[in-house]
Amino acid sequence: MTIKKYIPNTFTMANIMCGCLATLFAINNQLDWAAGFVVVGVFFDFFDGFFARLFKVQSELGLQLDSLADMITSGLVPGIIMYKLLGEAVGTPWGDTLSHAYFYVPYLGFAITLASAYRLAKFNIDTEQSNSFIGLPTPANTLLILSIPLILLYEEYAFAEALFTNTYVLLGITAISCWLLNARIPLFALKFKTWNVADNKVRYIFLILTVFSLAIFHYLGVMISIVGYVVLSLLFREKQK
Repeated sequence: MTIKKYIPNTFTMANIMCGCLATLFAINNQLDWAAGFVVVGVFFDFFDGFFARLFKVQSELGLQLDSLADMITSGLVPGIIMYKLLGEAVGTPWGDTLSHAYFYVPYLGFAITLASAYRLAKFNIDTEQSNSFIGLPTPANTLLILSIPLILLYEEYAFAEALFTNTYVLLGITAISCWLLNARIPLFALKFKTWNVADNKVRYIFLILTVFSLAIFHYLGVMISIVGYVVLSLLFREKQK
């Protein structure tokens, strides 16, 4: 029992370490490496809660530590990445009209970090999010933001290049991201209490959508999956109540 008690927090600390490394890589413009460490951090984030529930060792300390880990991996890192993306965008022809604000526009990317902090603080005192989420979880939002540099680096979609190097599009994504994090929108959680198809229809649909999106569209599929997650939650909203 003593060893089991420390397993969830060990995973959480690993998440923090991944967040620290992702921060360093993001600052150094190695956004693909930053994304990689965030994905590993999200993996640890999922399993710290999984093992806490499995071993029945949930604690207030674990809850607070988990939020602190998310603040780094899923709060600070996406803010830095959007800062970097906006910094590149305002230096392109798309950003000429904002050239006079070059030193200010990129900092708006950190609105994602602020919105993430607010969401995490609310989550810790919210009693409505035990079986589902209200607003987009920070890890999902982070994957949405991280998909952008990966699409630009590794995919060959002309429309994506045009969209994601456009200052106004990036500012729009930043605004939508901040809103989704704290919107009063109920979203389903990927927690399977049973494997019954009828009880988990929306989860199975989402998993199938994710697999096909990743297989066909690769990194763009990450963004499609997150958008699909929100859309499915809205479509099945009434049935989940």
